[in-house]
Amino acid sequence: MTKYLNPFTDYGFKKLFGEEPNKNLLLDFLNELLKDEQGKIISLNYIKNEQLGSSDLDRKAIFDLYCENEAGEKFIVELQKTKQRFFKDRTVYYSTFPIRDQAPKNDWDYQLSAVYLIAILDFVFDDDKHEPEKYRYDVKLTDIDTCKVFYDKLTFIYLEMPKFTKTLGQLETRFDKWLYILRNLTEMEEIPKTLQEQVFEQLFATAEIARFSREQMRSYEDSLKYYRDLKNSMDTARDEGKEEGIEIGREEGIEIGREEGIEIGVKTVAFALLREGIDEDVILKATGLTAEQLAKLRRES
Repeated sequence: MTKYLNPFTDYGFKKLFGEEPNKNLLLDFLNELLKDEQGKIISLNYIKNEQLGSSDLDRKAIFDLYCENEAGEKFIVELQKTKQRFFKDRTVYYSTFPIRDQAPKNDWDYQLSAVYLIAILDFVFDDDKHEPEKYRYDVKLTDIDTCKVFYDKLTFIYLEMPKFTKTLGQLETRFDKWLYILRNLTEMEEIPKTLQEQVFEQLFATAEIARFSREQMRSYEDSLKYYRDLKNSMDTARDEGKEEGIEIGREEGIEIGREEGIEIGVKTVAFALLREGIDEDVILKATGLTAEQLAKLRRES
């Protein structure tokens, strides 16, 4: 067991950013993330996920963190541990909830408050692998010809954490420090001098596993086990999918296509998770498969 928790576990992420006593950690992170986007956020209020949506399908869209600032602007902060085929689609879908939430029941002129969706990724999108040094993507609705922002109240920010490889000596900004901590927290044994600031000292104190109660420790260990099992299953499935793709190509005398290789890997992941008894909703979220596709795989297994 390391000294500090893994922020890419569900428990670890919500322990650092989703609890009322640590709200200032999330506030500081968002202020650094959006420094060039807007003025300083003064306060945040958490919005409970169970208030979202009116249908059973809607209520399955559970956000990691959902909050709003003093101006009524909405923030969804998502942590994605493993690659998902339709993750970008899911973030666009999630952004519709805080938009619909703003519609009153009486007359309305359609004026909206801004919506931000921030995705912290423990993987790299396939389309972005050719840009190894670009780890942050800011996405808005823009005009194709002029590249000018057409609508500035809907923003998607994707942080591909495996690409952030700066060392302590290379950290230039406070935001750099945030990303460095998220990327390297489990490898630290003490607080580096360059990170000895009040907000980071609070983060390290919150993340110190030795301070956990017995119940907190049990919850974290369960979350850590799930994280490791999922990651191991994904890594194994990726290797098996690659080998299976090579074998298919050899048998058919052709070079297997990229999309077919991905499809094989996804199915292998789903099979592995089904064998582990992982909840179907979790498998759907991790793989991007539809319920019908998963049911078909279950019948074939």
